[in-house]
Amino acid sequence: MQAAGRFVVLGTLLALASQARAQSALPLKHAPARTQAAITPADLMTRLYLYSDDSMMGRLAGSEYNLKATAYIASEVKRMGLQPAGDSGGYFQNVPLVTRQLEPSASFSVEGMAFRPWDDFVPRDPGRATRAFDGAQVVYGGVWPDTTIISADQDAGKFIVLGAHAGPNVPPPQQVNRGAILARYRSAAGIAVVALETFPPHAISFFRQPQTILRDTPQQNDTTSFPVYVYVSAAGGRALLGVPPDSAKVGAAGKTVHGSVSFVDTPAPARNVVAILPGSDPRLKGEYVAIGAHNDHVGFDQSPVDHDSLRSFNDAVRKLQLAAANHQVTPDQVQQIHVNVDSLHRLHPARRDSIYNGADDDGSGTSAVLEIAQAFAGAKVKPKRSLIFVWHTGEELGLFGSQYFTDHPTVTRDSIVAQLNMDMVGRGRADDENGGGPGYLQLIGTRRLSTELGDMIETVNKARKQPFSFDYQFDATGHPEQYYCRSDHYMYARYGIPIAFFTTGNHRDYHQVTDEPEYIDYDKLAHVSQFVYDIATAVANLDHRVVVDKPKPDPHGNCVQ
Repeated sequence: MQAAGRFVVLGTLLALASQARAQSALPLKHAPARTQAAITPADLMTRLYLYSDDSMMGRLAGSEYNLKATAYIASEVKRMGLQPAGDSGGYFQNVPLVTRQLEPSASFSVEGMAFRPWDDFVPRDPGRATRAFDGAQVVYGGVWPDTTIISADQDAGKFIVLGAHAGPNVPPPQQVNRGAILARYRSAAGIAVVALETFPPHAISFFRQPQTILRDTPQQNDTTSFPVYVYVSAAGGRALLGVPPDSAKVGAAGKTVHGSVSFVDTPAPARNVVAILPGSDPRLKGEYVAIGAHNDHVGFDQSPVDHDSLRSFNDAVRKLQLAAANHQVTPDQVQQIHVNVDSLHRLHPARRDSIYNGADDDGSGTSAVLEIAQAFAGAKVKPKRSLIFVWHTGEELGLFGSQYFTDHPTVTRDSIVAQLNMDMVGRGRADDENGGGPGYLQLIGTRRLSTELGDMIETVNKARKQPFSFDYQFDATGHPEQYYCRSDHYMYARYGIPIAFFTTGNHRDYHQVTDEPEYIDYDKLAHVSQFVYDIATAVANLDHRVVVDKPKPDPHGNCVQ
């Protein structure tokens, strides 16, 4: 699932405390076996151990490892005999991702004093070409957003230096509204905000990391679209102005700046995998039930941590969260958690880990869709409507693969009658979610466009020998977790396609290196897979399209839960 804000524990884990289970009863490795047509825990275990293996290096979209992961999916659907539905008669739909980063030759100086990128100045990427500022005159613009700042008609061709408020009850200066500043001083050559001292190291590290984005339309060639935008320290502001910023007069001229600061695009290969099982009814086979999951995760980093101590620490945090109203845990509570690392290492050797395997997120959904596809491919009686299976790339980066597929579908968009999305469907135990257990399942979005689809899912569930207990709390309007907006189903829903999002919820290993296949509940994963298979069958065999009886959103507007 796409992160609302990625948080990874990297601090030193101290001695003494909770005897959390160091590892599960499942092995670290599992020998693959041949899969069969029936949906089974053994099949899913084979698939998920392969798909979330360390060799996949976290499957980051735009990386060679995501290409390796999608090659595995394509080989499986080809083996099943499904029809390719990607580009040019193949299984892959290429998605135009690019990685943007600071141009290596970027420079910024004043009167022979060179500012070092990421140390003396932090540039922000506007997502397109920036304006040349070499030789521009520095002007002090005042403290944003006071009424005494210079007017917009004074900025043309100038390099504007702005102060930022700091102190109690004032947002951190790094959160100064960059969009509002750029809108006001659109004609400036550049803008420097004096706020660098307030930046925590992790914020600078985030800005410094290359960012992967979807470049679906050609980049505008207007080199005057945006001024350069940087953060500098108080010393940097003094160098630019010739006087300390807090003593400068609004509108006063400063020094002359030199250099060039721009960001460059590098293609980041990424692809959806798309395959079709044709329907059996000549009248209905031109309509599709879409079944999907995301094929990517968040990759790896260069800072290995101790796997078992990290998991024990996060286990303690999770217990506090589950015991607290609204899952709120105080910093003081977190500080009081200690892990007896020596005790853990007496059970087995230390295990250094830096790979975000993404077994549950979303290796579980990916494996489930493969298992469902093989079950349909092996069934003697095929559903009336066709099924289109889509493994989307770039979900973790911003739902890029599903956005691209629904903007450029490989079948007619209006022929897709519903989309069933699985993201994190291999957990949901009592220590993962309050009320969790073998029958626990979260449903999101099932009636937001179609009451009929939501009712059908309830009907199919009641007919099961072991019905699920549905948790609808995260589907509530305005829920702060915003799950309806954070996975691939929404990109279908924005076009008015009825959706159902299936998930077993959050847990202590979410976006951690500890999200490994050994911690998955394979019996539960098989039950969820069979349930989605049964729902897809019901929708595909319906004598009419699922009725849309709710307002459709603006496909190009912001998602609203």
